[in-house]
Amino acid sequence: MNRSEQFRALHQPGRPLLLPNAWDHASAAALSAHGFPAIGTTSLGVAAAAGLPDATGATRDETLQLALGLARLPALVTVDIEGGFSEDPGEVAALAAELARAGIVGVNIEDGRADESLADPAHQSELIAAIKHAAPELFVNARTDTYWLPGRGQHHVHETLARAEAYLQAGADGVFVPGLQDASAITALVKALHAPLNILFATTGPSRAHLADLGVSRISTGSLLFRAALHSAVELADSIAQDQQPAPAGLPTYAQAQQLAAVYRLSDPVSPAWPRPAPATRRTAPGPRGRG
Repeated sequence: MNRSEQFRALHQPGRPLLLPNAWDHASAAALSAHGFPAIGTTSLGVAAAAGLPDATGATRDETLQLALGLARLPALVTVDIEGGFSEDPGEVAALAAELARAGIVGVNIEDGRADESLADPAHQSELIAAIKHAAPELFVNARTDTYWLPGRGQHHVHETLARAEAYLQAGADGVFVPGLQDASAITALVKALHAPLNILFATTGPSRAHLADLGVSRISTGSLLFRAALHSAVELADSIAQDQQPAPAGLPTYAQAQQLAAVYRLSDPVSPAWPRPAPATRRTAPGPRGRG
């Protein structure tokens, strides 16, 4: 089973892949070393780390550069390419082909646009078809923002299903509906779609276990880990300023953090050292045959 096939096999209804999303080399390497079999990128994290806006197509170069480095990790990597960084199918296809050649196993492409509109589904289908033609081995996770864009209500099952079916017909391998938290709507999509359904984890939404019971095949963390890291950094700095006990348990040492960069200086994938919990408490994404 090659790496692309391994990634597909991780998408199991009822035993969803928990996909943590990284924003730079260090965060991805740390998640990989912890034992997560697959890692995604977060467009917000990548954009904010570069001082650029998210969802405007401004981070094509940064996303590609990061992806080429992350492809050296032992973990399977899928990349958020926003709307494809272009409306031209040929340009989107060229990017997908370059990612596939590097060893990336999947891409996430969204139909939300910078002006907070939804792309024409026929044109979005053209972009997806171009990706699959140029890189058929890539797992294309077709994201529809029917529940995500501001100003929209929360009753869009029919529109979501119509867009999802169009994208699957164009060659998409899975469907991603961020912002959807209603259990009945999730169940309806799981039953209607003959493809893996990806839901964005939200602290105010269903738990991982509940999403598994609903038949979801993939759970993404999106920008949550990036935002949590920002919060923790500011909180720790403030605790030092307030002469409080600052050091949380389990912080990596300087040497462990330094080693996270080793993979990017080598031609072959390596597993950098990282603090790991005891086997009884270790949390990794469930995979095929009880993997995790």
